[in-house]
Amino acid sequence: MTVLSQLSLKHQTDILQRCIRENLDLNEELQREGLDYEMLRYRTNTTREKPYSGLFDTTHYTLPYQTPEDFDFALHGVPSVSFFSGAGGLDTGFHYAGFAHVASVEHNALFCETLRHNHPTWTVIGPPEQSGDARHHEEIASELRKAGVKVPFEGVFHGGPPCQPFSIASNQRFSKNSDNFKRIGFANEEHGGLLFDFVWFIKEFQPRVFLIENVAGLLSVGEGDELAQALKILREIGYTFTHPEVFNAADYGVPQSRQRVFIVGIRGSGNPFVFPPKESAIVPCGAAFERPLDGVANHLTRQHKAESVLRYMELDFGQRDALGRVDRLDPERVSKTVIAGGVKGGGRSHLHPFIPRTISVREAARLQTFPDSYVFVGPVARQFTQVGNAVPPLLGMKLARAIFETLYD
Repeated sequence: MTVLSQLSLKHQTDILQRCIRENLDLNEELQREGLDYEMLRYRTNTTREKPYSGLFDTTHYTLPYQTPEDFDFALHGVPSVSFFSGAGGLDTGFHYAGFAHVASVEHNALFCETLRHNHPTWTVIGPPEQSGDARHHEEIASELRKAGVKVPFEGVFHGGPPCQPFSIASNQRFSKNSDNFKRIGFANEEHGGLLFDFVWFIKEFQPRVFLIENVAGLLSVGEGDELAQALKILREIGYTFTHPEVFNAADYGVPQSRQRVFIVGIRGSGNPFVFPPKESAIVPCGAAFERPLDGVANHLTRQHKAESVLRYMELDFGQRDALGRVDRLDPERVSKTVIAGGVKGGGRSHLHPFIPRTISVREAARLQTFPDSYVFVGPVARQFTQVGNAVPPLLGMKLARAIFETLYD
């Protein structure tokens, strides 16, 4: 997409107003004139465009946009097992960091389908063959033994227990006294105890290293007592671990602001783990939109109504459409967090920085640093859920490399 391919503002406004006035379908009108949504533009597109592939200036940034596919780490063979795998963000990061995948444990059937689609040779413990529910301790443990997990396990257990009970963003809309207030942490019957289920598997198999990932709310729910209890159990069975820290993925080459807590534990008292250093600069989210989209999967864009486009086109970089509650991405900054939404569908998407429409699943996946070769299955809304739930694979890869270089190499 280049600026020259876009409509003039006058022509575009005429089409939109005609559709509204005559109750016409915007997509049909665009097609009638030999046009499409990708040719639409914002009013302020030209104010900051400078020569960089015809879009914007990134000369003051030093980091290029990268995904794990842009690295070439040799397979070192340290085994890894994934819990609460989702669509495979951490799994992908560990894979590209050279770890040998042993098994992924995931209870959501659609997420398992995505894992198997992208990694047909991997062992995925989950539907339809097994439940994949980490609360079923003995059933999952039996499947792990069949996959070759022995005691003590000399590899890495990694996982992020579902974060909804600890999420701040998902509960800002409700009062604490509301029935809809979900940020009740470990009191949540369905997901709240899953961290302790992860602890059970660590106790059972004694991995040399474990990695816990979760939202920042994990540190404050219940005033931190529940997390402290889980870590106390791990300390009592001989693990030392890093202090729980909040990391922003944007500090590690991900073109997105995304805060998550990571804890790395080590069996015994060997070399302490050292988190990878922050990058010296950021990757602006506009760089994620520079690569061609021809032939890539999951790039189905929404056909907005004329009324929506007419509102969107007036937004400046970084501004929010109050009615639709969507933000236009600023190409010279990292994007806001890609969100997952509820269990029945994807969250509200961001607006493309240069085209007045919401971004596609593939564009959201690029902001998460999934390789374009990674395919998400299922309805589009559930594809957004999978992308938004994931750990950015690039961040996962850098953490995995730090684990290998600090504790194994």
